[in-house]
Amino acid sequence: MRVPSCIPIPAALIAALLLTSCGDDKPVPLRTYPLGEKVYVGHLVYTAFETQWLTQIPQSPLPRIPKNRFFLVRLSAVNSGAADVAVPGFSIEDDKGNTYEELTNGEGVPQWIGAFRQVHPADSVAGYAVFDAPPGHYKLKVTDEEGDKGALIDVPLTFGAETPEVPMPGNSKEQETRELLKRK
Repeated sequence: MRVPSCIPIPAALIAALLLTSCGDDKPVPLRTYPLGEKVYVGHLVYTAFETQWLTQIPQSPLPRIPKNRFFLVRLSAVNSGAADVAVPGFSIEDDKGNTYEELTNGEGVPQWIGAFRQVHPADSVAGYAVFDAPPGHYKLKVTDEEGDKGALIDVPLTFGAETPEVPMPGNSKEQETRELLKRK
């Protein structure tokens, strides 16, 4: 069988080159969400609520001291899928492009979200993700369960007292109520 020669070879080569050059190697910029807004990435739904900066984490016998400062981000991740998923680790990026990975040791942090987070369908995990970073404006990177798709959550620099007091584990509701009444 003879191949028709209706397409000249130079035209076919030019078309092939144009098709291969159409692919753009630039990464697609991630969408940025404000703190407090729900972020849907794959089967995971993230919400970051608040932040805290700590110069140390109280521990016995000695406090835990960071290289820079401990940066805590309180967040939740909900599994909206039909199977168990692992919530990947988080990272933060400053305005200069410096990236800091989440610490895998949350020892001494009340309500630490944990390093290994397996979530059942329609269930969630919540708590503080911990970073060691200099104070600044950051964007928290969250990804889907495969780590393929991502989004950013804008985390402004704040040192204010808007962070609510975190109850210590083991306190009963009665003790918390008495403590609140004493303060009033």
